[in-house]
Amino acid sequence: MLAFFLFSSEFQLAPEFEACLSKSYGQVEQRKVCPSKSNRPRCRAETSLCICSASVNEVRKILGPLADKLPTLCLDASIVRYLKARNWNTKKAAKMLKETLKWRLVYKPEKIRWEDIAGEAETGKLYRANYFDKHGRTVLVMRPGFQNTTATEGQIKYLVYCMENAIANSNPGQEQMVWLIDFQGWNMSSISVKVTRETAHILQDYYPERLGIGILYNPPKIFESFWKMVKPFLETKTFKKVKFVYSDDPQSQKTMEELFDMDKLDSAFGGKNLAAFSYETYAQLMREDDNKKMSDSLSDCSLPTYLSPAEPEIPQEDASTSDPDSEAFEEGGFTPSHEMASLILEEGANKSAVLPPVGNEPGHSQSEAAKEVYLKDPA
Repeated sequence: MLAFFLFSSEFQLAPEFEACLSKSYGQVEQRKVCPSKSNRPRCRAETSLCICSASVNEVRKILGPLADKLPTLCLDASIVRYLKARNWNTKKAAKMLKETLKWRLVYKPEKIRWEDIAGEAETGKLYRANYFDKHGRTVLVMRPGFQNTTATEGQIKYLVYCMENAIANSNPGQEQMVWLIDFQGWNMSSISVKVTRETAHILQDYYPERLGIGILYNPPKIFESFWKMVKPFLETKTFKKVKFVYSDDPQSQKTMEELFDMDKLDSAFGGKNLAAFSYETYAQLMREDDNKKMSDSLSDCSLPTYLSPAEPEIPQEDASTSDPDSEAFEEGGFTPSHEMASLILEEGANKSAVLPPVGNEPGHSQSEAAKEVYLKDPA
């Protein structure tokens, strides 16, 4: 459950480069950053930004028609995250993006609703806080000691739901988030190797570069052995993003004061907000978010450019192929549905074809399916 450490695979960039990225790609602008007719010497920041722009364009070129068919995932800011995750290797970044497209096509994370995962949230083991940090980043609170289920599939589905919800509620131009890990009630038995492995796979491969900073709050002594086991797998930059904070250490508490408005921060993390997690309140908030997402989907009557009513839906996996603990996942996680997704993506790239609908019936458009769900469950 602490595999968020692994979802960066980051590359150390020059400070000037990072500054340019935050200014240019933080606003998801698509513009030329290098005037073709300019004889003045460029500073390191401009040179780095030119290289970055060229890399983004190269990835988009490799993706071909797919870049236009899935525009949200192929915005400049998104491509930059994949480039950073693959050490600015354009071919590897493009491959990683394609794998994400395949996964989203099969797993359909955007279709997960609160009712699908409500049981996982009852103890407040993972939830989105109702405040941002001082940098405007979404905050996810994790309490691994409050684990209340044993099924890997349900836990992973809830993780994906929370990631999608946190991203949907991010401030414009903000690509990263903060993770607050509360170790209350935690012990070594809280660790599931299978869940940790699959969590790392999901976060690292499909949500790269989303971690802004991770706060480990009051970790017990026994956690040190687990930390020593995980540390060798961490990139230097990722390691620097992880902060240990102890309530009885005034010096480490300054980390919280620098990052958060203490009036809004939970008292469990040294803040002044005494309100505890309320399952009922959070459930209502998530339902409202789901309805808003559904409403936004229905407001656009036309199909997204990558969906076509002429293509058949990808068959759903049975339990043996959808279970992350199954043999298919053990051997690399490539299921028959992934193969179908690969064929569809290849066809889309080679023939400018479009991807299949995500409705419940063959030939069923996304808009029709969404309307049916909305009418059946308006709440």
